[in-house]
Amino acid sequence: EHEDTGLLLQPLLEGQNYGAAAAEGTPHPSVSVSRNNPAKRDCLVVAVLCFGNLINFIDWFIVPGILLDIQKYFGLSDGKTGLLQTVFTLCYMLAAPIFGYLGDRYNRKIILGAGIFFWSGVTLGSSFITESHYRIFVLSRGLVGIGSASYSTIAPTIIADLFEEGKRTTVLSIFYIFIPVGSGCGYMLAAGMAKSTGDWHWAFRVTPCMGGLALLLLILLVPHRIQRKTAAHRALSISGTIQTADEKPDVHRTAQTTWCQDVGSLAKNCSFVCSSLGLTAMAFVTGALGMWMPLFLYRAQVVQGIVPPCLQESCNSSNSLIFGGITIGTGILGIIAGAEAARRLRKINNKADPLICATSMFMSALCLYIALMVAQTNILSTFIFIAFGELFLSVNWAVVTDILLYVVTPRRQSTAIALQILVSHLLGDAGSPYLIGVISNAIQAKNTPSLQWSFRSMQYSFIICAFVGVFGGGFFLLTSFYVEGDRKEAQR
Repeated sequence: EHEDTGLLLQPLLEGQNYGAAAAEGTPHPSVSVSRNNPAKRDCLVVAVLCFGNLINFIDWFIVPGILLDIQKYFGLSDGKTGLLQTVFTLCYMLAAPIFGYLGDRYNRKIILGAGIFFWSGVTLGSSFITESHYRIFVLSRGLVGIGSASYSTIAPTIIADLFEEGKRTTVLSIFYIFIPVGSGCGYMLAAGMAKSTGDWHWAFRVTPCMGGLALLLLILLVPHRIQRKTAAHRALSISGTIQTADEKPDVHRTAQTTWCQDVGSLAKNCSFVCSSLGLTAMAFVTGALGMWMPLFLYRAQVVQGIVPPCLQESCNSSNSLIFGGITIGTGILGIIAGAEAARRLRKINNKADPLICATSMFMSALCLYIALMVAQTNILSTFIFIAFGELFLSVNWAVVTDILLYVVTPRRQSTAIALQILVSHLLGDAGSPYLIGVISNAIQAKNTPSLQWSFRSMQYSFIICAFVGVFGGGFFLLTSFYVEGDRKEAQR
């Protein structure tokens, strides 16, 4: 971290290699109108990125929203059903480092546009797959995951370029609100389309239209290059010491590090490592909940005699609608509460961010455990405790990302986000949906087939999520021991 200051700042201010700056003499037509009003332009860029994030997470959770229908249509066991989300997440996480590498070196707008176009097209194609081609359907989910990885890796770094640290948490909170909002809309859209049309395939034909609109807005409203806004950038701009890549391309190439060097540096960053492991626990829990909770609630209601078993072609998707609404409401409240708590507590404690994350993980684990224990006797209490569990999980989304952005040097941020995505999904939600399904299958195989054991198998397998949540809280506590030193090192 002790390179010459000019070499260190140079790649942060240029768009050709890192997507972070614009050459002053080459305005892009799409921003000519807003060039004299940068605040308005920045708001438009954030709005487009948020809309894309909404579509991204709607696509993630279309399958869980109509899981009963898909399971019945293809004739799947719990294990094979969980494989759908696992394949999606595996492809997502494996593609993330590739896009992180590209995002730190090439134009981010082009990468984002290509990702939106790709995942929208594959989603539309998957709506025409018949019941005899289950493997093709699994493959299509994996390809959608690859397209989504481009967006989740690149978009937050554009926001980091646009806003200084004081405003960045607020803007990131707005951006990450669309994770739970998109997730909840995915459940509700899927269930609503299946109910209104009588055919669950129509759920996969809405988001491609939205993706086309997002791509058009990206082309028209997002600049080709975005200039990083930091105090250091303003100071160098005033003194006239900034030079673009067009002026000194050789210097730019000298400052550019290899991916292996970036990874090695990040591996020594204790705050980054520990917070990434905490995020991994979050991902494990949210992946399992997102995939299986509507089906778990349905089986609990069947055991209580509230709803009949699904024997018809179009199953009751009311739990997906309710769970989707809970996800949206608790997600918005949680992210806003997390950002506000971080803003206030940072003034009195420099370790506030990781401590907030640790506390919320412990509370979430407790609420989820209680929800599982009362599910067989009181479905209303189950919904209430699930809502609190999701609320505390949502507190961490923006805060964890902000920790990364201030403990990692800016020129490694895309790579850091990509690595964090890789680790959190590899050890988190890539395996948790499949693991829960396999454990459920194993429990059912050891007992007499019945509605009661169908419910209990899912209940017992879900308990692992509560314990993983406790481990996540522990990793965030560890982060608090290192965050101050790593932050100072990144600033230096």
